[in-house]
Amino acid sequence: MKKQFLTLLVCLALAGHSEAQVKKTPAKHTFAIADGNFLLDGKAVQIHSGEMHYARIPKPYWRHRLKMMKAMGLNAVATYVFWNYHETAPGVWDFKSGNKDIAEYIKIAQEEGLLVILRPGPYVCAEWEFGGYPWFLEKVPGMVIRGNNPQYLAATKAYFTQLYAQVKNLLVTNGGPIVMVQGENEFGSYVAQRKDISLEDHKKYSSAVFQQLKDVGFNVPFFTSDGSWLFEGGALPGALPTANGEGDVTKLKDIVNKFHDGKGPYMVAEFYPGWLDHWAEPFPKVKTESTVKQTKKYLDGNVSFNYYMVHGGTNFGFTSGANYDNKHDIQPDLTSYDYDAPISEAGWATEKYNALRDLLKKPETPAVPAKTPVITIPEIVLSKAVDLEELKDKMTPVSADKPLTFEELNQGHGYVWYSRKFNQPISGKLELKGLRDYALIYVNGVKVAELNSYYKKYDCEIDIPFNATLDIVVENMGRINYGAKIVNSTKGIISPLLINGETITGNWDMYKLPMDVVPNLAAAKNSAVAGKPAIYQGSFNLTKTGDTFLDMRDFGKGIVFVNGINIGRYWSVGPQQTLYLPGCWLKTGKNDIVIFEQKNEVMHKTVKSIETPILEDLKPENGLPK
Repeated sequence: MKKQFLTLLVCLALAGHSEAQVKKTPAKHTFAIADGNFLLDGKAVQIHSGEMHYARIPKPYWRHRLKMMKAMGLNAVATYVFWNYHETAPGVWDFKSGNKDIAEYIKIAQEEGLLVILRPGPYVCAEWEFGGYPWFLEKVPGMVIRGNNPQYLAATKAYFTQLYAQVKNLLVTNGGPIVMVQGENEFGSYVAQRKDISLEDHKKYSSAVFQQLKDVGFNVPFFTSDGSWLFEGGALPGALPTANGEGDVTKLKDIVNKFHDGKGPYMVAEFYPGWLDHWAEPFPKVKTESTVKQTKKYLDGNVSFNYYMVHGGTNFGFTSGANYDNKHDIQPDLTSYDYDAPISEAGWATEKYNALRDLLKKPETPAVPAKTPVITIPEIVLSKAVDLEELKDKMTPVSADKPLTFEELNQGHGYVWYSRKFNQPISGKLELKGLRDYALIYVNGVKVAELNSYYKKYDCEIDIPFNATLDIVVENMGRINYGAKIVNSTKGIISPLLINGETITGNWDMYKLPMDVVPNLAAAKNSAVAGKPAIYQGSFNLTKTGDTFLDMRDFGKGIVFVNGINIGRYWSVGPQQTLYLPGCWLKTGKNDIVIFEQKNEVMHKTVKSIETPILEDLKPENGLPK
């Protein structure tokens, strides 16, 4: 009997192991675009997809967010690939560290029963820094991004080659879940904006990158995505045209038929259940009712769709990009990429999520995953406050006759401290028309002005006495990610500084502050004073971890590191007043926090966290240049 019992235990164990193996073995499919349909395993299928970007979600949360999508009733996930996230320096590639393991993200999607739509760019927009381009491309002689020139096309070919090596085995043709790949991205809008380039040259470029995708090995169906009125510039022979944001089903079908052999399938590759957000501007909302109503139209009209975004996530670090308009030379994107999406920034099911799930779910749709635990940290004591100048004084400056740009300094992101000593007094109007993007101006350590590309404030009155020092601390708030001006994305001080119309040359010192790693304050003193940029350090102990939101309402402008990770920018103008802090980046026991506070109008002793985000508290007066 004992022997039989042991045998039974072994059989049960093996059965359990076998069942686990079955769950982990994803289904393999075939996929094609034929006869006016998307064909999955030879059968017509409607794609119900959601856009969700691996780079905007902590890797430990990828599976949870993909499960949330599946439980909403979706059958596919779409993601951009961010070139600059992976080529960290010229010829240096990273597809493994942190949130960069895109192959793992795609594998998890397959394990969760989702098809994958890959959007490799090379340009992605996405409210992402420089639209996905590595900042150092601007340093390559003869390089013109999004253009038909050999330097650029050599760079895109290298990128596609590296990406293909990562995802080759994940293409549906090789048993993976990637069923479609996009050629370029919203190129029709760029054609419309760049009338200085002929349509023929535009087409030479878009055809060249499309051919590169095929040449490196991508052998699944291709598509393009543009506004329906922009197909002339964006559509590519051999790729299915899809219409971003098109709500009129009849119009959608007519325009696709015109550019795709007179028949479908029909898809809206970007269906917006929310919208993007800028600092100092209202947080836009899209009503649940209108999103549900439009989804129903697509379902009834046999139109496939991809919610952009179904879950936005967060622009951690310096990954957020910027737009512009007639009123503002830059509209920097928020750290939060909540997007008013069905799944919130922290992965919560919203009212919109529940309403869409009610519409999309089937009997086999899984239950909604449990919400990640949330905690609050009532008080984090900031035990050290260091004057930024103390760190700067330990650096070796780069000296030149004129202020150098970030790119000339071989720096991509963060801050540069520009300094010049004056042997003779000078006063009058200081003009800094080439500021990109935000500057604090000091004379002998006293703040005299705040200049800002958002408010188009590029000048101030200044009085520099004999033997005084002018200091200008400049922040890159994110390179342009959309529009014709993307080709002019140089940062820092990019044109001469004038005082009373006189160009100030000679003896400029520049201190590089990329903040790519958390500042080391071990040897620094408590030297900070109100009115000058400061770096605060503190620690806090936890007995349990969970998601939380740092409350930055008492602070001015800056960035926050927690346990060495830059969780993003804050700015008192709002509408975002909190920073999402994922629980997976916290630990039981001691945790460390470092805050770089640029304005530092008052000294700070503590910071706290709260349970819910503040994303709609707009206070533009806090950013008005003084």
